[in-house]
Amino acid sequence: MVAKFSKIYAFLCIVFVSFNVNAQQGEVRVDQDKDIETLLEYKKDIKTNKTYKIQVFQSVDPDLAQKEKSNFLNSFGEWPVEIHWNTPNYKVWVGNFATRLEADRALLKIKKKYMYAIIFQPKTEK
Repeated sequence: MVAKFSKIYAFLCIVFVSFNVNAQQGEVRVDQDKDIETLLEYKKDIKTNKTYKIQVFQSVDPDLAQKEKSNFLNSFGEWPVEIHWNTPNYKVWVGNFATRLEADRALLKIKKKYMYAIIFQPKTEK
């Protein structure tokens, strides 16, 4: 009797499962205020000075900084490089990255040669 019940139960499970295996389809409709589009356009026009740079070298000797800048450009030519003077050091800064993610990706490559390289945000002058 138990064997007969389990056979019937298995048969019914197979029948019910096989009837409706199709995925459901739907439609998404977004209703939003028309002013949101206007605000998004304004936001695109706003220029921010929030950039990231990578410092790869610093020294009190400007000649060493210039030499390191040349070495960096020979190894990595894909980013702009500048020497920034901040009393008493000359610092070699790389890039002008718009997002932290971009800077992190560049830092992974740069750290292979410049293990003490760091990401920072330069202070904006007012």
